[in-house]
Amino acid sequence: MSESLSRALSVVIPVYNEELNLPVLFARLYPVLDALGRSYEIIFTNDGSADRSFELLRAQHAARPDVTRVIDFNSNYGQHMAIMAAFENVRGEIIFTLDADLQNPPEEIPKLLAAIDGGHDYVGGYRLNRQDSFFRKYASRLINYVREHTTNIEMTDQGCMLRAYRRPIVAAIVRSGAINTFIPALAYSFAGNPGEVGVKHEERHAGTSNYSFYQLIRLNFDLITGFSLAPLQLFTMFAMGSAAGSFLLVLVLAYRRLFLGAEAEGIFTLFGILFFLLSVAMVGIGLIGEYVGRTYQVVRGRQRFHVREFLESKS
Repeated sequence: MSESLSRALSVVIPVYNEELNLPVLFARLYPVLDALGRSYEIIFTNDGSADRSFELLRAQHAARPDVTRVIDFNSNYGQHMAIMAAFENVRGEIIFTLDADLQNPPEEIPKLLAAIDGGHDYVGGYRLNRQDSFFRKYASRLINYVREHTTNIEMTDQGCMLRAYRRPIVAAIVRSGAINTFIPALAYSFAGNPGEVGVKHEERHAGTSNYSFYQLIRLNFDLITGFSLAPLQLFTMFAMGSAAGSFLLVLVLAYRRLFLGAEAEGIFTLFGILFFLLSVAMVGIGLIGEYVGRTYQVVRGRQRFHVREFLESKS
């Protein structure tokens, strides 16, 4: 394959309302990649930004058309769909993902490249000395703990977006056609020799995080329900235990009524037990609905995202 059609490295960067961060990102990222001495491309996916992000990306493409490609979504489809769109168009043999907020410094890319060159087919970064709030740090630890005990995915830091993939891993991710998925975990499941590298972590250069608390919860639903049936199995065991306890309660109440006489005082206890069992049933219905909904999204075959414009050099 000719050099014009193939690049040694591809860097994939999803962008959503990063107008204040992009100029600094450009100033730091391109020199790092130029210094590697390998051909490269950078694919930015504008995920329906409401600020001037796309205008800045368009200007950067005009300034460096030889290595800059820009995908423009018509709406906001989420970070992972932005990455998937770029994965479908990468030309490199080694692909990196990087956030646009500069919390993972682009200067750390050579560390991951060295690990890939060392024989790994997928390398995840884990953040050293995290510059996040107390809540985010310990929420992340809790989520990591839950993931470790419900799936076979082994990652020190699932929230770090600085990662490197060999081309066959990215091709497998694209072929999977996954809609609601967690790309790093999917890559881990396809990798034959995964690895990890500690990387620096900086405070966000400007603006606020685009991930709300609700989105973080949704992301971890994607991770757990996408790679494990443990939630359904745990709920089934809990429901069986509740059913057994309810049956024993019925026997106790029947015995008291037959041999000790009717009691009116126990009515509130029965209501409490009834409400508890109803809440258990509602949780189960929601959990089953989560799995069924994901199946429906895959079966209906609806387009996952719409690309409004694709800026790339015609050469």
